[in-house]
Parts: sequence; C-alpha cells; structure tokens
Amino acid sequence: MANGTLTWLGHATFRIDSPGGKRIYIDPFLNGNPKCPESEQTPERVDVIAITHGHGDHVGDTVELSKKHGCTVIAPVELADWLQIKHQVENVLDPNKGGTVTVDGIKFTLTNAHHSSSNDDLEYMGEPCGIVVTLEDGTAVYFAGDTCVFGDMQLIGRIYQPSVAVLPIGDHYTMGPREAAVALELLGAKRCVPCHWGTFGKLTGTPDALREYAHPDVEIVDVEPGGTVQL
Repeated sequence: MANGTLTWLGHATFRIDSPGGKRIYIDPFLNGNPKCPESEQTPERVDVIAITHGHGDHVGDTVELSKKHGCTVIAPVELADWLQIKHQVENVLDPNKGGTVTVDGIKFTLTNAHHSSSNDDLEYMGEPCGIVVTLEDGTAVYFAGDTCVFGDMQLIGRIYQPSVAVLPIGDHYTMGPREAAVALELLGAKRCVPCHWGTFGKLTGTPDALREYAHPDVEIVDVEPGGTVQL
C-alpha cells in the first residue's frame, strides 16, 4: 500500500490522498481563498469532506462540493444539522468531541479546540473541534483547527500519537508561533505542517518564527500552497 500525501491548499484547507486512494478535503475553503492555487479550486473528485467549525473560511465550498460529488461530509453535530436542514446536504455524519466515525476504512475523530464557531450570518454553529484522521495504514494526522494552545493537547498526543500535527500559527484569531511550539511539546509530534498564516494581513505568524521557538528535533514542514507532503 502506498503512503498517503497531504497537500496544503492555502489558509487551513488541505487535501489528503489516502493510501487506499480516497481523496479527503479538510475545511475546503477553495473559492475566495487568496492562497488557493487556481488549479485546485475546482476538484475533479471528492470522496470525503471534514469540517472543524462553522466559520466561512472553513466551511468554504462544502455545500457546492457535496452536491456536485455526492461525497460524505463529516461535521460537528450543530454544523451537520445546519448543513442538512438549511442546505439539504445529504450523506452527513455528525460526531461530537471524542466521537469517531469511519468512512471506507479511514477514521475521523473529533477533539477539543478552543475558538468560536458561527456562520457568516452569525448563527451559532456549535463548538469548534480538531480532527484526528487515521488512514488505512494507521497513520494519524492531527488537524488542530482554529485554536489556542491548551493543556489537554497532551491527551490528544497520548491517545492518538499523530505522526504529523497541522497547527495554525497566524496569531490574532488563533495561536501564534510561540503557542504552537508549546502545542508541539504537548503533542509529542515530530513533524508539523503550519497553516492559517499569510492569508490575510492580520495573520502575521510564520514558519520561520515557529522554528525559533520549537524544539530543534521537530521538523517544521514549510510548503507553499499547492505543495505536497508525504505521510
């Protein structure tokens, strides 16, 4: 079985191509995302979408993509209900924090996150979450979602042992590099793909700043939007 890959599409949007050939989008903010490559804005295939919370820069193109591709959508309960009731999205799974759902042999587990969650009309979308994606070969990737650092990241590391941690570093709306470095210590992850930086002017954190704070044994994987990382 081939290794999976992780492709950063700018901001907090990622595509996973799993070892079993499934294509997964995390927080698919494609159109309107100034960092998403034009070639990635109209996917030819989507098997699963997983969303961390209800802000527009994370829900993104979920409704349109789900209706076009008939893919499975995974979202926290209130957000899942909103997608189904307000937008008639079908094939929605609605775990809550600590819950796991499995799609085609790939596990999606919701974790805690400290942030907020509303849609563009300021309607409440439930609490924000992180997501641990465990691929068919057992590789676990932790998407922290939008959050500050919090002590229970140590539990996430202990339970799920992610080989890659995807952490926001932009500051202002999420943790910046200094907090992200502590998050890596708590998680025990040896590889980090930073995100949620450089998209807009207020997001001033950078991978270089994260390297200054992080333990030298941690690999900070700095890719340009459209760049791919082997898992």
